[in-house]
Amino acid sequence: MAIEFPDPRSASPEGIVAIGGDLHPESVLAAYRLGIFPWPVDNLPLLWFCPPERAIVRFAAVHVPRSLARAARQCTLRFSLDEAFADVIDACAHSPRPGQDGTWITPEVIAAYIRLHELGIAHSVEAWDGERLVGGLYGVAVDGAFAAESMFYRAPNASKLCVLHLIDHLRGRGLEWMDVQTMTPHMGRLGAELIDRDEFLALLQATRRLRLRLFD
Repeated sequence: MAIEFPDPRSASPEGIVAIGGDLHPESVLAAYRLGIFPWPVDNLPLLWFCPPERAIVRFAAVHVPRSLARAARQCTLRFSLDEAFADVIDACAHSPRPGQDGTWITPEVIAAYIRLHELGIAHSVEAWDGERLVGGLYGVAVDGAFAAESMFYRAPNASKLCVLHLIDHLRGRGLEWMDVQTMTPHMGRLGAELIDRDEFLALLQATRRLRLRLFD
């Protein structure tokens, strides 16, 4: 049974909307439809967030740095969608993050999002060097909106090029933006912006009404 979430505008100053529950697909879907996402924290019940500021990427405002554009032109990698979701999320979980001792992508999160992938809700982008997986990212598509979750790389620029591949794909399906949740230096260089919660929720609901089909 899905969790019944309160209005995300009632979140704590840190953005916590709810505490507890589980990662059942119906609960995760209910959360994303309201602009809420789960974020496990060590030694605490499951936390559900809708922060006061949200990072998004508007595709019309994407800026590709010169070095990344050059890497894209010279790239020999192959990119794919949904060919290795389990491998991608596992790699994201085990990728070191500057300033972080651990990861929020727990075994429970991995199992839950693999189930979402099996249901056609969670999706991955992969970068391949021959048969070797060298980069990727995954996220969640709900009602025609997309939320990017995490990415990893094992070759220079592989994850960044996966982001560009994803943007091209989503733009081709009629989407004009994606949720990246929190600002990172890379997303900032690509042109991501921070908007307040109310603006984000209005944008999310307007996008959901379009009912875009983002993946086959």
